[in-house]
Amino acid sequence: MVLEYLGTAIMTVFQPINLLALVLSTAAGLVMGMLPGLSATMAIALLTGLSYNFPTQTALISLLAVYVGAISGGCQSAILLNIPGTPASAATAMDGFPIAKRGEGGWAIFMATTSSCLGTLISVVFVLTLTPLLTSLALMFASWEFFLLSIFGIMICGALTAQGNALKGWISGILGLLVAMIGLDSVDTIPRFSYGNVNLMANIQLIPVMIGLFGFPEIVKAFKKDAKEDVLGMTKLEPKRGIMTVLKHFGAVVRSAIIGVGVGIIPGVGEDVGGWLSYWASKSRSKHPERFGQGEELGVISAETGNNSCIGGAIIPVLSLAVPGSAPAAVLLAAFLMHGYRPGPLLMTESPSFIYDVGIYLIFASIAMWALALVISKGTVKLLGVKKKYLMPVIYMLCVVGSYLISYNMFDVKVMFVFGLVGLALSAGGFPAAPFLLGVILGPMADSNLRRGLRLSDGSFAPMFGRPICIIFLVAILLMILSQLGILKRISACIKGRKSNA
Repeated sequence: MVLEYLGTAIMTVFQPINLLALVLSTAAGLVMGMLPGLSATMAIALLTGLSYNFPTQTALISLLAVYVGAISGGCQSAILLNIPGTPASAATAMDGFPIAKRGEGGWAIFMATTSSCLGTLISVVFVLTLTPLLTSLALMFASWEFFLLSIFGIMICGALTAQGNALKGWISGILGLLVAMIGLDSVDTIPRFSYGNVNLMANIQLIPVMIGLFGFPEIVKAFKKDAKEDVLGMTKLEPKRGIMTVLKHFGAVVRSAIIGVGVGIIPGVGEDVGGWLSYWASKSRSKHPERFGQGEELGVISAETGNNSCIGGAIIPVLSLAVPGSAPAAVLLAAFLMHGYRPGPLLMTESPSFIYDVGIYLIFASIAMWALALVISKGTVKLLGVKKKYLMPVIYMLCVVGSYLISYNMFDVKVMFVFGLVGLALSAGGFPAAPFLLGVILGPMADSNLRRGLRLSDGSFAPMFGRPICIIFLVAILLMILSQLGILKRISACIKGRKSNA
C-alpha cells in the first residue's frame, strides 16, 4: 500500500502541469528567499492566495516547492551581500561572506545549495517515519487534550519568537485567539462579535490575515531610508571541489540534519534556530573553532543543512497534531486546510496517502531547488542590486490579488488591509506576528474542544486534572510561565540565600 502511494505521488509530479508548477514555484521561492526582507512566510502566504483555484495536487506541489526554495534562497544574499535573505540564513553569513570576500563566492554558494538539498532530503525520512508514530499518539487525545495542546502551542510559539520577552509573544497569541472567536461559533452557530455584518458572520478568512500580517510590515520597511550595500561578484561554482568538500563533512551534514529536524518539531522555533544550533554544534566539536566566522567551510555546510532540515521537522507536527513547527509551517497548515485536508490525528484515516504525497513533493522540490539555484546564481548579483522600494509595489499588488482570489470578495481585501495595520502595530511594539497567526489558526480548535469538554462534564474543569496527558501539558505550561517570567530563578535564589544564611 505504501509503495502504491509513493508511486502515485511520483506519477503526479511528472504530469506536465505539475512539473511546470514545481519549477516556477521553486524559482519564485528562490527569488523571494534571496531578496532581503521577503521571508519564506510571506512567499507561502502570497502563493496560498494565488493557488486557491489550482487543482489540489498542483497547489500542494507549488506550496511545498516555494517553501523549500525560499528557505534555501536566502543563502545567496547572505554569502554575496552579508545580509541574510531570510532569518534562516543568518548563520550562513557568518562564514559565507568571508569566503566570498576572498574570491570564492561561487564555491560557497555551491556548498550551501548542496547542503540545503541534502538537509531537506534527510528530513523527508523523518517525515515519513515519525509522522505516523505521532499520529498514533494523538489518537489518545480527547477534547481536554486538544484544548491544552492548542494553548501549549501558542504559548511555546510566543515564548520562542518574542526575542526574550515571552509576555509579548503570549499577548500576541491571545489577540489571535480573540480574532478567531469572530463569526458563528462551531458548537451552537451563534454569531459572536459580528455586529450584524454577514461577512463577519462567515468568520475571518485565514489567508487575508496572513498576507496582511507578514506582507505589510515588509512593504513599509522597504520605503524607509536604507544604506547602499556592496554586492560581491560571483565566481566559478567549482562543483567538483564543492561536492568533495560536502562529502568530507558528511558526518556533520547528518548531525546538522538531525538537529534541524528536532528543532523543527518543537512548535514555534523555526528554521533560523535550526541553522544556529547546527552551526554551534559543529563549532563546539571542531578541532579549530577559531576558524569559524573567518570563512570556515564547515560553518556554511552546517548552517544550511540545519535550516533546511527544519522544513521537514516543522511539517511533522503539522501533519500529526495540526500544530505548526514554524511560522512558514503555520501558513502551510492554513493552506492545507484551505485545500480540503484536515491535518491531525485522523489524517492517516481520512487521507492515508497525504503524508507520502508531501514526502515525495519535498524530494522533488529539493532537487529542483538545487538545480535552479545553481542555474540562476549568475544572475543573483543583478537581482540583489534591485532596490526594494521598486520591488515592493509589485508585492503589494500580489497581496491584493491573493486576498481577493480566496472568495472573489472585496471584503477579504479590506481584511488584509486591516490586519496589515495590525501587523505594523505588532512590529512597532516588538510583538511577534507568528503567535498571533497561530492563535487565529488554533482558536477554533481551542474554543470547540473547551466547550465540548465542559458540556460533557456539566461545566466542571475537574476531568482535565484527572487525565495523564492533560497533566503533562498543564505542568509544561506552568513551568514555561514560571521560567519565562523569571519566577523560577527568584525561587532558586531565595532557596540558595536561606541555605547560605543557615
